[in-house]
Amino acid sequence: MMRRRTSYLLVVMLCVWVGSCLTSLTVTAVAAEREPPMLSHDVFFTLKEKSPEAAAKLTAACRKYLADHPGVVWFAAGPLADDLRREVNDVDFDVALHVVFKNKAAHDTYQTAEDHLKFIEENSESWSKVRVFDSYVAASTHGEVELQGDQPGRKREDGKRVSPEAKRAARKAAAETASPK
Repeated sequence: MMRRRTSYLLVVMLCVWVGSCLTSLTVTAVAAEREPPMLSHDVFFTLKEKSPEAAAKLTAACRKYLADHPGVVWFAAGPLADDLRREVNDVDFDVALHVVFKNKAAHDTYQTAEDHLKFIEENSESWSKVRVFDSYVAASTHGEVELQGDQPGRKREDGKRVSPEAKRAARKAAAETASPK
């Protein structure tokens, strides 16, 4: 009799636990569906001057003015990978800018931000063509991406976190070093 009661109690407890797990998963899934999607903002610049120095200068300006905006989830900028020349590769650009925003609202704020407008003002004369591709994207579910260099809020190899201020200072120093005088 005691054994039967214990078994019954264990079955009831197991059902309650499974039910709470399923409820938790459902609530999490519903909350995730309500989050606005991230926005990927990809810009491809074709430069008037075709030189590694001109590409380096624009890349440095991208890092200086466009990387540290509220709502930026991920940022990258760099020159065309000239060694990749397959038939499907579009190579009609010199510098690529990739910014993923937390949502459309963060993107919209960025579009009118002082640093973004200053970037355009200081660099637009060097462009012969600009192509912009905006798309809504979902977060990756395959694990963390290894990032190169120090990223704010992320741990470095020594386990310490990098402050946004330190990142800005390093980026500014790198931009100044890369810019021809």
